[in-house]
Amino acid sequence: MTLIIAEIGINHNGSLDIAKKLIDIAVSAGCDAVKFQKRTVEKVYSKEALDSPRQSPWGTTTREQKMGLEFSLSDYKQIDRYCKEKKIQWFVSCWDVNSQIQMRKFKTKYNKVASAMLIHEKLLDEIAKEKKHTFISTGMSNMKDIEKAVKIFRKHKCPFELMHSHSAYPMPLEEANLKMIQTLKKKFKTNVGYSGHESAGYIVCVSAVLLGATSIERHITLDRTMYGSDQASSLEPPGLFRLVRDIRILDNILGDGKKRIWDSEKPAMKKLREILT
Repeated sequence: MTLIIAEIGINHNGSLDIAKKLIDIAVSAGCDAVKFQKRTVEKVYSKEALDSPRQSPWGTTTREQKMGLEFSLSDYKQIDRYCKEKKIQWFVSCWDVNSQIQMRKFKTKYNKVASAMLIHEKLLDEIAKEKKHTFISTGMSNMKDIEKAVKIFRKHKCPFELMHSHSAYPMPLEEANLKMIQTLKKKFKTNVGYSGHESAGYIVCVSAVLLGATSIERHITLDRTMYGSDQASSLEPPGLFRLVRDIRILDNILGDGKKRIWDSEKPAMKKLREILT
């Protein structure tokens, strides 16, 4: 079965109420997990970047915008309780070592390396030490970058799967390059998923499953017109429901590749092959 991850990311816009609504939607759609993002803002961004002007619902600087999108540890305690109540897995992609260490207290099942963090070797080392199954996104990276990351996880004997990804928001469809799923699988001898940032529905995700993706991660939102850089490349609830429905159909019809004579074939076999005797 394909693991389906609903990426809430920062589409909650700092609101626990919105986050819970998105969790509810993911549960109702039949997703396996929801994912968030965690940053120690002052460590991830320079003072110059944070002091730069930026209009947002929270103020006029980048610092105010970034802080407005961050959940506190107290907020994540509520998310942890809520996801347990709703019986859905949740996890985070941390953007700095401090955040990674802080989030350990929640004992989530999975970890995630965001594409932006693939070359952050200190962070990768910290994640791999935990030995949790880790999804490693490969957007805006070359094969050498991916090789270095894989080496770190194999050094720590940490289970992982790569995720083919493209880091434009939204991704131009002609740059999806889904054959990379097979390229990565062959080169690194590991499972490979797909993390999508396209704006045009979910056909790319469904196609990725046909090409062997073992996991699908897709941003979700209540409304694509809401404030936020990820909203336009996200699925609204009806799109998420269709995505999960179609992937589950594919899971059933793709089968296991082993040739067999099905019980449902036997009446026809008996009838039609008798003609030849």
